[in-house]
Order: sequence, then C-alpha cells, then structure tokens
Amino acid sequence: MSFVGKWVVHSIGTISDEDTMVYLTPEEYLKSPMPYVDETDEEAVAEELRDRNTMISTQIEFCEDGKMYMLMPLPEGVTKEEVDEAVQAGEIMLRDGMMTQEPGTWEERDGVLWYTTELSEDGWTRGSDDEGFVVFITTKFKKAE
Repeated sequence: MSFVGKWVVHSIGTISDEDTMVYLTPEEYLKSPMPYVDETDEEAVAEELRDRNTMISTQIEFCEDGKMYMLMPLPEGVTKEEVDEAVQAGEIMLRDGMMTQEPGTWEERDGVLWYTTELSEDGWTRGSDDEGFVVFITTKFKKAE
C-alpha cells in the first residue's frame, strides 16, 4: 500500500468507563459524552463541539518527497483578511485551503509508516498499524478515496 496522498479521520480513541481505549467513528465522537465539560454551560458545549468538529475534519497528507502535513480546517467565522494576516505573520501556512504548519518527515520501512515526532527518544514513531490505518496519537486515519 502506498502512503502517499491524503488521509482522513476514521476513528478517534477515547477512554471507556472501564479504562480501556475505545475507537469511535466521527459521528459517534460528536455525540459522545463530554466528561470534562459542564453540559449545562451552552458556551462550553458549543466550544467543545467546535473542537470536536475540527478534530474529525483534520487530515494528514503524505507527499512523495517525504514531507508530512497535518491539515486542519480554518476556524468558523474567520475572515479572509484574518487568515491572510496570520499567514503573513508566519502563524499558519495554508495548503489546499486548510491550515498547516511546517511539515514533518515520514518514511516507509518494510511496509510500515514511520514519522518524526518529539514524543519518542529517537525522534521517530511508528505511524501505521496492522489494520492499515495511519495512527497519530489517539486518532486513526484512513486513505481518502
């Protein structure tokens, strides 16, 4: 399988009541309980839903030149002028109409994806699982169709 191309969210890992990792589809994730949010606070719930929508809309692009881009949608209500200012200030980069930062690096080793990260001692993390998903922290991505 080629890792080159865009990958979209397949599922997001959350901790169950039994303290085990459970993967929810994007739709399930949007509807799941918000244990860290006061669900009587409409503003807090709305902010959490915005964050969750951003999470499920995130993509990863693996390029043939070994660069990896994490792509996130632009926040709701942000004007073109605000986006242009953020780009000019170097706060964000745009790629295919989505926000990104400096690309990471990836490579394939014996059919397994590896990408650079600050989370490991040697700077590399295994990025694919035995099911063919790309795994980034607690999110599984599938190749976009």
